[in-house]
Amino acid sequence: MDHDAILDKVIELTAEQLELDPTSLGERSEFKALGADSFDLLELVSAFEDEFAATLDDEGLQSIVTIADAVAAIEAARA
Repeated sequence: MDHDAILDKVIELTAEQLELDPTSLGERSEFKALGADSFDLLELVSAFEDEFAATLDDEGLQSIVTIADAVAAIEAARA
């Protein structure tokens, strides 16, 4: 799965979880600015791990602020 496919899926999952229009989201979108609380972030990480068959380490989770950060963490976990 390439970068763009991962990005598209992360945007789709984020839009579903936060009940947002996926066309309003981009790589620079910050989860907190989108209204995500800590529970939402846990749900999103779980969805990302399930979708991409990857385990995101705790240290990496701390650095996920934007959608681009989530994509990078997923790519690193899959490498």
